Amino acid sequence: MKQDLYDKITAYIIENQEKFYRLAYSYVRGREDALDVVQNAVCRALEHYGKLRNEEAIRTWFYRILVNESLLFLKEKNRLPLEDGELTEVSYEEKGFEVQEDLNRYISQLDGETQTIIRLRFFEELSLKEIAEITETNLNTVKAKLYRGLKWLKVNIQEVDL
Repeated sequence: MKQDLYDKITAYIIENQEKFYRLAYSYVRGREDALDVVQNAVCRALEHYGKLRNEEAIRTWFYRILVNESLLFLKEKNRLPLEDGELTEVSYEEKGFEVQEDLNRYISQLDGETQTIIRLRFFEELSLKEIAEITETNLNTVKAKLYRGLKWLKVNIQEVDL
């Protein structure tokens, strides 16, 4: 039973490794840092796979680990967004993701939980229910933060276009 769960988790991780890298990169904004975050999340998941109670929840369980590892990395590097939304240090930005660079810059100005909700909803295409499970937040709170964040993004991005 436990070996089957371990095999399912490893298969899921291998199958979705590019998605995990992309999400980690959206937080840490550096190739090597994103790879480190994903590696730490994989290690943590494989160390604690026995704590997973529901095999059907592998996706949300791993995304929660990945988001927490990304936030922990930022906290350890003292690069969490400040009150005004700026980072405390300038980070390297990898080219090749040009389409999302401006959007990521605006998203990084939102509070941490709203950033997570928007990234999981639109970059990872998770349902609101899954996001609520990952962030351990009430579904209505997730909806409110999502729509408030989207409204803020719309207003601020339109201001730049004027």
